[in-house]
Amino acid sequence: RPPSLSGRPASLSLAAAGMAAEDEAELSLLECRVCFERYGPGGQRRPRNLPCGHVLCRGCVGALSGPERRRLECPFCRRACGPAETSDCLPLLQLLEVLGPAGGSVPSALGRSGGGRAAGPAAAGLGLRLSLGGWGSLVNPTGVAACRRSGRLAVAHDGKKRIHVFGPSGSCLQRFGERGDAGNDIKYPLDVTVTSDGHVVVTDGGDCSVKAFDFEGRGVLAVREGFCLPWGLDATPESEVILTDSEAGALYRLTADFKKGKLKKCHMIRSQLISPRGVAVCQTSGAIVVIEHLKAQGPNNSSTRVKIFSAEMDLIGQMDSFGLNLVFPSKIYTTAVAFDKEGRVIVTDVCSQAVICLGKPEEFPIFNPLISHGLSYPVGLTYMANNSLVVLDSGDHSIKIYSST
Repeated sequence: RPPSLSGRPASLSLAAAGMAAEDEAELSLLECRVCFERYGPGGQRRPRNLPCGHVLCRGCVGALSGPERRRLECPFCRRACGPAETSDCLPLLQLLEVLGPAGGSVPSALGRSGGGRAAGPAAAGLGLRLSLGGWGSLVNPTGVAACRRSGRLAVAHDGKKRIHVFGPSGSCLQRFGERGDAGNDIKYPLDVTVTSDGHVVVTDGGDCSVKAFDFEGRGVLAVREGFCLPWGLDATPESEVILTDSEAGALYRLTADFKKGKLKKCHMIRSQLISPRGVAVCQTSGAIVVIEHLKAQGPNNSSTRVKIFSAEMDLIGQMDSFGLNLVFPSKIYTTAVAFDKEGRVIVTDVCSQAVICLGKPEEFPIFNPLISHGLSYPVGLTYMANNSLVVLDSGDHSIKIYSST
C-alpha cells in the first residue's frame, strides 16, 4: 500500500518485506518442500539430493519410490531416478551442524540481525566478473582448483560425472569421473587440486582414496592404502600433494610421478590434528594452513580452528572461532582456505557468507573482508594465475570469479 495508507514509511515497508523474504528463504532452505518437515542430521528427515539437483528428505524419497523402492520421479522437474542414485546433501548437513542441536535460525547462525546483510565489498575492490555452473549443472560442489599454467578450473561435485573442467572463458571443456565402483570411478569427491604438471587429483570419501587423472579424464593413479578419510588437498609448485586425513587427524605429503602413474612416497608430516579438512600451501614460502573442525559439548558450539605451519612444519600461528570472535565482529566458521600471491591467508566464512583475509602468517590474524555480499554457502577457494579469486558457492551450486575493479 502507499505510505499514506499504511501509516509507516516506505523504507520500513521495504525492510519488512526484505525480512519476510529472508524468513521465506530460511523456510525453503531448512524444510523439505514435499512434506514441509524440518530437515535433520539423521533418520527420515536427513536431506537427500536427487541427480537433478533437487533435495528431499529421506522419508519422502522412500515414499515417492513406492513399496518396491525401484524408481521415483522428482516432484519438481519430473526427472526419474532410483533411490540408490540419491546422496546426502552435504551443504545442508554442514549448515545443520553449524546451527547445532538447538536448531537456531539461519540469520543468527550466519551472523545477521533483522537489519539485513553486512555491508558491501571492502576497499579491496573485488568485483564479480563471471559466474559458472548453477543448479543442474553442478550438484552440491565440494572443491575447486585452478591450473596456473592453462587457466582451467577443475570442480568436484555430486553429479553423474564428478569432475567438471572449465576453460578460462567459462566454457565446460571436459566432464569425467563416473559415479560407480570401477577402479577409476569416483564415489564421493571431497576436494580437488591441480598439479603444476597438469593432473587433477581428487580425494574420494567413498572408498577413502586419492585418485589422479589427466585433463582428458584418464585415470593415472589411485592410492587406497593407509588413509582413514582423506579430505582436503593442495598441490605444491613441485607437483607434490599435501592432504588432510580428517578421521586420522593427520597431514600427509604425497609424491608421485603422475605421468607414469607411479607413487613414490606418501608420508605423514603432522599428526594429532582435530578433524582437519581444508588445506592450502603457499606457493612462495611453502607455509601450510589447515582448517580443523572442532566439536564441543552443547548446542551451537561446533567451531573451526585455523592453524599455520612453516615449510618445516613448525606451528607459527593458530586461532579458533572463539578467539576470532573476540577480535572480529561476528562468529567465523571457516570452510575453505587459500594463500594469495602475497602469502596472505584467505578463508571462506559461512556465518557471514563472506571471504576474509586473515593476513600473512607473521601478522595473523587481521580482519579484512574481501567479499561480503552475494555468497550463499562458500565452500571452496582458489586463485587463478591472473590473480582472480575463485569462490565455490555450494548454496547456489556455482563458481564465482572475482577480479580487481
